[in-house]
Amino acid sequence: MDPRVTEHAETLVDWSARIERGDDVVLQVGEGAHDLAVAVAAVLGERGANLLATYDSAEIRRAYLRAHDGDFDSDPAFELALYERADSVLALGGSRNVAGTADVPGERRQAFSRAREAIREARLDTDWVKTVHPTRALAQRADMASAAYRDFVYGAVLRDWETLAAEMGRLKDVLDAGSEVRLLKEGDGTDLTMGIEGRTAINSAASVAYDSHNLPSGEVFTAPTGTEGTVHFDVPMTIRGRTVRDVTLEFDDGEVVDWAAAAGEAAIAEVLDTDDGARRLGELGVGMNRGIDRPTDSILFDEKMAGTVHLALGRAYADCLPEGEGGNRSAVHVDLITDMRAADTALLVDGEPIQRDGLFRWEDGFE
Repeated sequence: MDPRVTEHAETLVDWSARIERGDDVVLQVGEGAHDLAVAVAAVLGERGANLLATYDSAEIRRAYLRAHDGDFDSDPAFELALYERADSVLALGGSRNVAGTADVPGERRQAFSRAREAIREARLDTDWVKTVHPTRALAQRADMASAAYRDFVYGAVLRDWETLAAEMGRLKDVLDAGSEVRLLKEGDGTDLTMGIEGRTAINSAASVAYDSHNLPSGEVFTAPTGTEGTVHFDVPMTIRGRTVRDVTLEFDDGEVVDWAAAAGEAAIAEVLDTDDGARRLGELGVGMNRGIDRPTDSILFDEKMAGTVHLALGRAYADCLPEGEGGNRSAVHVDLITDMRAADTALLVDGEPIQRDGLFRWEDGFE
């Protein structure tokens, strides 16, 4: 076994999830993540945690959803209890077919998602962490050879997280003190403003100690409000099994009022039609992981790519919100990414540029 698999497992358990003796851990194992699951199980055993492993497969989800009549029971008690009792949930992605649920009817997916709201909230109340094991299917989707993709994944995961956390803390401080963020890209017509006053930015340094739940991570994110203007997303991605490319959203009074896409417009429409909250933003995120230098059609990596900004339609994370404020609620949280590394782009906070052409003002080359 590649020794980096063990390093990945140790980083997940110790740095990311901060597992301690006696913790009750649900390990969700993707169909291609067996090797990583074995390594994680060994580390959990060494740490004295309690382990329950579950199996996650796109083929199983497809079979169930296509066969069901669509009238799903709301939050089945047996599943809800599992996450209400868990201390941590470690989700190991590793698909063998990235389009495994592509032919599941959209309304069936929407109904299933809506019926699992309390389960979703219970899972998010744990010290959950999501990561991915490099598989051939993911390498294919990234248009990379398997060996090159493994190097890419471990280059993003096995980083000096303490040093990166300190750098990202600088951006968090700016966002926490700010009232308005503006995105400008002369090349594609992006001019979008978002309110952030009173919000708390999350320094997502791949650890629950930083309120961060992805490995790899490397982003700073917050929950915007009052979105106005137009934004173009030029990083291709797969949403609900369908390729989406060159998406443009127009916002008025915080809500999407018009949209277009060169590919996958129906997938965007399906997301927007999920519920009222799906037409509003739940997240503004800024990628800062320079171990991720190219898109791979995996949101876990692409949204952390240094020099990019991502916006999520749907649910806002409670950690970003003031005490007692509910924020945007939705059954979905779907990210879209815009590349800020081209010439004549800027990320401004209260009118002051914090980033130009993909470089932060504390980095060499910023002008």
